[in-house]
Amino acid sequence: MDNLWNQVATEYLGLRPADGLLQRTEAARRPRPGPPRVDLYVDPVCPYTWLVACWLREVAEQRDLHLRYHVMSLRMLNEDRVVDDGYRRTIAASGGPSRVATAVVTAYGPRAFQTWHDAFGDRIFDHWRYPTPAEYRTASTEALAAAGLPTMLADAADSPQYDEELRRSHDEGTVPVGPDSGTPIIHLDGIAFFGPVLNAVPRGDRALRLFDGLRLVAGCNDFYELKRTRTTPPAVHYERAHS
Repeated sequence: MDNLWNQVATEYLGLRPADGLLQRTEAARRPRPGPPRVDLYVDPVCPYTWLVACWLREVAEQRDLHLRYHVMSLRMLNEDRVVDDGYRRTIAASGGPSRVATAVVTAYGPRAFQTWHDAFGDRIFDHWRYPTPAEYRTASTEALAAAGLPTMLADAADSPQYDEELRRSHDEGTVPVGPDSGTPIIHLDGIAFFGPVLNAVPRGDRALRLFDGLRLVAGCNDFYELKRTRTTPPAVHYERAHS
């Protein structure tokens, strides 16, 4: 049965699950006890993860939310997938910020990473576009300065120094979701999902309703997927209510 499902995943989903990966995914999905918490896995260049981060900020202003940021990598996510060559080149050219983020987490912890990501996102996601590597480098450096961190950490963008730690964090986030995941990834009360994919930031009561609905479906072990086609680019610019 496992071999048949691996064949389906390869032929239908365009995936090549490594031996034992689906079994590791199933084991990692077991709920973990403890207080309610959200673990957000971030590749800083992903606009949809930025929107989820802003949405969770809206929720945290109204609820007692245990929110923790972790790093993941779109480059690592797509390295064994059958993807368009143009998309692969785009991903390869945008890998620097996830390395910088890993350097921040390693040296200064997840809270500093969250502060850096807020500042980075304000600069990169001021409007919808495909930023260049130079724009990523400038935004990374300016965000480090805004977060009170050493700007020399921006040099990590061009170095594999932190790739092992990035891989560890990436696997921690993606394995419980499975090989056909994407970004954003959140672990909600220990249950991992690809999503929610938002096209703009819900505010106020709308933000809370979405959060409560997501917690509801996360509590159903047999729930796997909801999806519809996006028809417009994401509205990435986010104006804070309390600047």
